[in-house]
Amino acid sequence: MQAVSGGVISSLLLDEWIKEWLVEDIGRGDRTTEALLLEERMGGAQWVCKEAGIIAGLTIAARVFQLLSPDLVFIPLVEEGAMCGAGQTIATLEGSLAALLTGERVALNMAMHLSGVATLTRQYVEQIRDLPTQLVDTRKTTPGFRALEKYGTRIGGAMNHRMGLDDAVMLKENHIAAAGGIGKAIAQVRRTVPYPLSIEVETESLEQVEEAIAHQADIIMLDNMPSVEMRSAVEMIRAANPQIKIEASGNITLKTIRAIAEIGMDYISTSAPITRSTWLDLSMRITS
Repeated sequence: MQAVSGGVISSLLLDEWIKEWLVEDIGRGDRTTEALLLEERMGGAQWVCKEAGIIAGLTIAARVFQLLSPDLVFIPLVEEGAMCGAGQTIATLEGSLAALLTGERVALNMAMHLSGVATLTRQYVEQIRDLPTQLVDTRKTTPGFRALEKYGTRIGGAMNHRMGLDDAVMLKENHIAAAGGIGKAIAQVRRTVPYPLSIEVETESLEQVEEAIAHQADIIMLDNMPSVEMRSAVEMIRAANPQIKIEASGNITLKTIRAIAEIGMDYISTSAPITRSTWLDLSMRITS
């Protein structure tokens, strides 16, 4: 199986995760399916979208069923990231009825969650699609499910921020307090962190923005700043060093994201597509 979404999730990792999900759900055996003596019977099924939304996770769902029965055929009828309407059939399945029924819940749960993430992400992206600002996600993810949730945001049109703490240096409020200030924190980081990791600094005031500029931060995050102060910060950064990237974060909503982007942000980061999304309602129907 090819890696999902350009290598965000390797097939080796994905198979291990799916096996864990199946073990959690199956336990000592699928009592219902086993009692119905369905092991030797073949059949078909359809996946149906019960409400409009962006579809994500079909390639992963296919792997769930294939690990249960290698001969099972899962055919997506839409591309990842497609908008689907209520009542639309999005996939067909043919193979072992036992595998279809045993894998149903695991596969659907995953796809409904990722489709919900992708759907809300797309709504945020649409608010700023015509602006030179990129929506990025955060590390506020479900433990053990980060790579998949971030896959969902990518399908929705966002860019992944750090996948983990080892991706880049981000000096947040508590790091700065522990180090004794932005200047001291950046100086210490530059002595120890390997090239070419970038250094991002979270700022909450114009004074902190000035300090981050002075110590040559690669990215300056404007965290929970009022719009007037944010505009002044952008002007300061652009005048001092146009190469510094600017990110806005904190209380980003569908109502506020466009106005913030129009101030001149390179990036807007928000956890909302993951933490505030609801599952997209999908169902599986046995057809034969």
